[in-house]
Amino acid sequence: MLTRSLRTASLRSVYHHPTEPAARLRTLAHTNVPTIRAPRGNHHISQSIAKVNCRYRSTMASATTFYDFKPLDKRGQEVPLSDYKGKVVLIVNTASKCGFTPQYAGLEKLYKDIQAKYGDDFVILGFPCNQFGAQEPGSAEEIESFCQLNYGVSFPIMQKTDVNGAHANPLWEWMKKEKPGLMGLKVVKWNFEKFLIGRDGQVKGRWASTTKPESLEKVITEELEKKP
Repeated sequence: MLTRSLRTASLRSVYHHPTEPAARLRTLAHTNVPTIRAPRGNHHISQSIAKVNCRYRSTMASATTFYDFKPLDKRGQEVPLSDYKGKVVLIVNTASKCGFTPQYAGLEKLYKDIQAKYGDDFVILGFPCNQFGAQEPGSAEEIESFCQLNYGVSFPIMQKTDVNGAHANPLWEWMKKEKPGLMGLKVVKWNFEKFLIGRDGQVKGRWASTTKPESLEKVITEELEKKP
C-alpha cells in the first residue's frame, strides 16, 4: 500500500510536474485542464484525480456568477469569491516587468480614492500572470515585495495563474466568455487587462491594457451607486 508521500509523488508524475510543490497540485484543481486519467491499477491515484476532475467539471458547469469561483491567494489557499457579494470588483492580470507595470500606481490610487468614498464596497484583485513575454517570473513572495516596495500596493494580489490556454484559471475563462473582446475574441491579449464585476456578480465591462486605471473611476462609481 502506498504511503501518503509516495501517493503525492505519483500524482505529481501523472501531471508531468515532478518537481512542483503540493500547492501546484491544488492549483491544478482550479485550472481549465482536460480530463486526466490515472495509470491502470493504481486505485489511490485514480481517487485523487477523480476528485480534481469532478471539482473542475462541477465549477465550470454550474458557474453563473463571479461568486461561484474559489481562486487561490498568494499562499495557495482558496478564496471564496462569495465573500465579495454585493461589492464592485475590478479584476486585473498583472506583471512586474511589463511596460504597463506602472499602472500599479494608478490602480492603487483608484483603490484608495474610491474606498475613501465607498469603503469596502470596492475591491481590486490582482492576478499575476507570466504568459505574456514571461514578464512575471518571480515567486509569490517576490511579487508581493515588488508591489509593496515600488507602488505601495495594498489591494489583494492572488496566486500567479494562467489566463489563457489549457491551464487557464476557470474564473478567467468565465469572464472571457461573459465579456469577449473585439470581434468576439475571448483571449486575453496582454498584461493589465481589466474586468469589472458589478454588485450582482456579473461582468459589467472589459478594457484593454492601454486603458489607464484612473479613467475607470466614473464607470466604477456608477456601478457602486446601484444598490444590490
